[in-house]
Amino acid sequence: MRAISRVADVSINTVTKLLVDAGSVCAEFHDVTVRKVRAQRVQCDEIWSFCYAKEKNAPKPKKEAGEAGNIWTWTALDSDSKLIISWLVGDRDFTTASRFTNDLASRLASRVQLTTDGLFHYFAAVTNAFKSDVDFAQLIKIYREDRTLSPERRYSPGVCLGAKKSPVSGTPDAKHISTSHVERQNLTMRMSMRRFTRLTNAHSKKVENHCHALALYFVFYNFARVHSTLRTSPAMAAGLADELWGMADIVRLIDQAEASKRLPKSTGPHIVRD
Repeated sequence: MRAISRVADVSINTVTKLLVDAGSVCAEFHDVTVRKVRAQRVQCDEIWSFCYAKEKNAPKPKKEAGEAGNIWTWTALDSDSKLIISWLVGDRDFTTASRFTNDLASRLASRVQLTTDGLFHYFAAVTNAFKSDVDFAQLIKIYREDRTLSPERRYSPGVCLGAKKSPVSGTPDAKHISTSHVERQNLTMRMSMRRFTRLTNAHSKKVENHCHALALYFVFYNFARVHSTLRTSPAMAAGLADELWGMADIVRLIDQAEASKRLPKSTGPHIVRD
C-alpha cells in the first residue's frame, strides 16, 4: 500500500480508503452473486497467516480482541470450475468451521462430494450444515515431523509419509478424495497477495484490511483472471458470468455503489470474531 501511494503520489489514507471501498463492494458482490453453484466435487482447506504480530509476540489485549496473532482463511473450491465458492476469515476452531460450512451449503445447488483435510472440527460442522445431503470424506496426511509445532514455524511442510482417505458420510468416490486443487489455490493466494508473503514485514496490520484485500482478490480470481487450465475464468466455467471481466469492471462496481450511496461499510459476512 505504501508503494502504491508513492507511485501514484497520493496519501496512504487515500489508498487505504480505496482498499476499504473495493473490499466492501467485492464482499457484497460475492455474497450476492456466487449462489446456486452447480458443483459436483468441492475441496476445502485453511491457509495460515498472521495479523499485526505473530501469536507469540502479539499484545495480550489485541489477541483477546481478535486483532492480532494467528489468522486463518478458509476456502471452498469447486474442483471442476476452480471457482472459490465460499471463504471466511477466523480462527481454526469449531465456531469458524460451523459458519464456513453453513455458508458453503447455502451456496450449492445440488448434492456434492466434499473433501477436507483431517481437521476434526469438520466432522460435526459438515454434519450440522449438510445433514445427510453430502458425500463427505477427509484426506488425512501423515507427516514425519512433530505435528505439535506452531503454524508460524512450519514455513516448509514436513516430509509426507502418506495420506489416508477416510470416508465420513454418504458414498464418496475414492478416486476423487483429494485436496490437491484447493492446496494449489493456497499457493496462488500466497503468490498473488503480498500480505501472505512470509518472513517479511508485508503482513496485514488490521484484520479488516486483511479481509478487504481478500474480498478484492477473490472477485478478481473468480471473474477477471483466466485460469491456465480452463482457458477462461472460473466464474464463466461455473456459469456465473457470460464474459471475462477486466479490472475496469471491478472499478465500475465501486463507482456504481458510490453513485447510489450504497457503499457498504463493513467486511460483509466473511469474518468471524469470538
